[in-house]
Formats: sequence, C-alpha cells, structure tokens
Amino acid sequence: MTANGLLAEIADVGRDTRRGGYSRHAFDRAELELRDWFIEQAARRSLDVTTDRNGNIWAWWGRPGSGAVVTGSHLDSVPGGGAFDGPLGVTSALAAVDILRAKGFTPAKPLALLVFAEEEGGRFGVPCLGSRLLTGAIDADRARGLRDAAGITFAEAAANAGQDPDRFGADPEALASIGCFVELHVEQGRGLIDLDSAVATGSSIIAHGRYRFSFTGQGNHAGATRIPDRHDPMLPAAAVIAAARRVAAATDDARATVGKLIPTPGGTNVIASTVDLWLDARVAGDGRTAALVEDIAGFAREAAAAEGCEVTVTEESYSDDVVFDETLRGRMDAVLDGVPALPTGAGHDAGILAAHVPSGMLYVRNPTGISHAPQEYSEPADVDFGAESLARVLEDLAK
Repeated sequence: MTANGLLAEIADVGRDTRRGGYSRHAFDRAELELRDWFIEQAARRSLDVTTDRNGNIWAWWGRPGSGAVVTGSHLDSVPGGGAFDGPLGVTSALAAVDILRAKGFTPAKPLALLVFAEEEGGRFGVPCLGSRLLTGAIDADRARGLRDAAGITFAEAAANAGQDPDRFGADPEALASIGCFVELHVEQGRGLIDLDSAVATGSSIIAHGRYRFSFTGQGNHAGATRIPDRHDPMLPAAAVIAAARRVAAATDDARATVGKLIPTPGGTNVIASTVDLWLDARVAGDGRTAALVEDIAGFAREAAAAEGCEVTVTEESYSDDVVFDETLRGRMDAVLDGVPALPTGAGHDAGILAAHVPSGMLYVRNPTGISHAPQEYSEPADVDFGAESLARVLEDLAK
C-alpha cells in the first residue's frame, strides 16, 4: 500500500474538533489506537513486532540482530497538530517495505521499523521521551514522575496502557542493535519549495530547550482589589512573553516562543495567585540558548519584583546542536542522485540517537511551510516520492 493510502486509513483517528487538526498524545486513546494500527500493519507484512522496555515499538523484517538498518518516527502529535508530523515517517516506512518486497528485495542486514513513544511532549512536557529513555538521556525516575494536565503521571499512563514503568530506563541492548537510523519527516519550514526539490537530507538541528517560568503573587478579587494593592503574577508573565520576542529578534537566528500559559485558579473575576508559562528557546551555538534564556529570565525577575511577585525558572529539557552523520548523509545523497541538505530548528528522535549511532533525516517537501498546525501539508505525489526515496536508501543500506 502507498504512504498516501496508509495515511488515509488513520485520517479520522484523534481529530480535534475544538482546535482543529489532531491531538494524539502518549498512551491516550487516539495514540493507543494508532499503536494498535501499526502493530496490525506490521503483522500483515509478517514483521516480527516487539515493544521495548520504554514503550517503543519495533517491527523486524528478518531476524533481529546487531548492526540493523532502522527507520521510523512517531505517532503522537502536538495539541491540534497536523496530519503528517510523525505519521508520515511511520507510513512511509511501511510503504517502503512494500516497495522493496514488490521488487523482490531481501535485506542482507537486519532491518527494523521503529515507532517512538511520546516524541512531541504534548502530554507530559518533555519531548522525545521514548528515545531519551532508550539512550539514557533522561533519568527514568524523572520520566516516571512527569504529570499531564490532569495530574496523571507518565508511569500511571504507561501502566494503564499495559506497559511496565518499573522497566523504564536506558536500554543498551536495544541501542546496540541499531547500526544506523534514518527518519523520514515532513519538512518543517519552506526550504524545499524555494529549492524546487521534493526531498532533502538533514544536515543539523539547532540547540533547543523548554523552560517553565513560575510566577507567584497574591490571588484576590478582581473587583474589590485596588490596582495599587495588587500583586498580580499575570503582569510579569505578560512581560516575559513580550521580552521573549524582543530578545530573540535581537539575537542572530534565534527563536523564542511562549505557547502555553496556565493561571491558577483561572477565574475571569479572579486575580491569579500563580501563573506558569513555558518558553521554547532555540539558537545554534554552544551556550547561546542558555544565554538567550538568561536574558529573558532577567526581564522576568525585574517584572516580578516590580509587581511584588516571585519567579522561578526551571529547565525541563535541553538538547545541544546536532550534526547528522556525514558519512550516512553522503551515502543517502549519492543514492538519491544529489538532493539539498537542510538544517532545521525542529527536534527529532534522530537527533537524540545521533549522539550514539549514525543517524540521518530525510525531509519531504511542505509547500505551505506550516507545521504543528492543521495547515501542515505535503502533496500526494511528494508523499509517494518520499516513500520511494526512503526505500532506495534502505535498499542501499541493507544490501
């Protein structure tokens, strides 16, 4: 089946009628339905399916073993995300198996499709949890204790989904089985439309992190409390949102975004007692993301003090600059007859694995340049071309 056909099969899973697009989060009903769908698709292809200690799903073509050629992506989404981010890599991997089998190819090396758990961090806040746990990049106890908006821990959600959270943690045996990893992904940006190319390889990922700013003030009555008597944490929170834009705009090729803010108690006629907001900060170069965040935190402390409030800043996740394996990228480029190489500001599981195994990215053109939103898109012809390109790469790596 084609990648387009496979995407059509899951088009109704996890639709978000309030936000638009899709909301599919780790171990929620929609993501579990997609996990079951992938396992069924793998079984139809006689692939041997296993789930590792961290909830990542492996589907093996041939006997599992070391030095495997591995491809895949994730099935979860951001809140109200698009149809392609994650699932395109999974459906294209399945389609690539069909393409290779149709031409009579049998891999000489072990070949596996890999679906990572909780890549976006849309439910538990930390991105790439499946690959971070696999590689030991996050402490297992910390991961188990992460909570969603309803207070459910990652451990509880995993246990409710049939996983054993006590087994979470670095998995050197699974990691050692990966000879190389290639992740196909919809392009997040519009580089390929400008370059007039349907696909590209990934050259690098810029450093990025997520930070929680927690402001504490005094909750009170919105009508009965005079302005001079207020200690309203919403004011320094608003100042940080504006500061993030100013600081990023003044820093070469930086990005700083506040996309989530939660006041407590959240009443329309109540001055908030606390406000939590989350800053996503990204800028290439050693130490530059930390410096960017510290500049923004300085504005936060100044604004909090002026309002008689307090603020704490907590780093929730951070990834350094990633440069993808040049030998693997060169091999992919040769197989694909020379395609552009693109840097990205978007994080991926391949970026986590890159510190441990040769890893690469294959991007499929996105004519709108929009991602993490319902308007995310790739032309059907480009989707199929991407799957065919992935098949060519896998054939070369596994021959």
